[in-house]
Amino acid sequence: MQCRQIITKAVTGKGRKFSQATHSIQPPDNISSILGCWIINHHYEASRVGDSIEVLGSYDINIWFSFNRNTKTEVANQTVRYVEQVPLSYFDSHVREGTTEVSAVATQPPNCIEATIAQDGSVLVRVEREFYVEMIGETKVCVAVCPGDCDDWDDKGFVGSEMGAEGDARDFEDLDPDLVIDDLND
Repeated sequence: MQCRQIITKAVTGKGRKFSQATHSIQPPDNISSILGCWIINHHYEASRVGDSIEVLGSYDINIWFSFNRNTKTEVANQTVRYVEQVPLSYFDSHVREGTTEVSAVATQPPNCIEATIAQDGSVLVRVEREFYVEMIGETKVCVAVCPGDCDDWDDKGFVGSEMGAEGDARDFEDLDPDLVIDDLND
């Protein structure tokens, strides 16, 4: 049996990171109580930095508060910028240079989990977020090549060549798509 190397795009790195951050927001007035806190306008982009993925992003924190002895309300907002380094738990170093693409998904978008009034009158906002990142690049795979005419697969001795069309797809449903077998001949 002959083998042939094929260049294809594949997931060559992936990672996940959960983080929390505390932001200090100075409202314009001396506040009496916090009535609500929410995060909107989340934007981010990802790029490869060495063996990790860097996520650059921003979001707006809105704090609804009362002041003047709880007789008036206002909303204070502040834009927060962040940089998140997401390490890759899986990384294939056999990627062709200059072919990598990265993507990031906010599996837990920024969410306010606590807002408290500090002694100096500022509001401390605790935020949690989580990202899943992937790196896609060109890599080589080795495939078996059958000699001669490949229209007659029954004569080639392939596993499952006796199956009908309805049996082919079912046999691959239980395969693990995250399984990676390293090439031992490197």
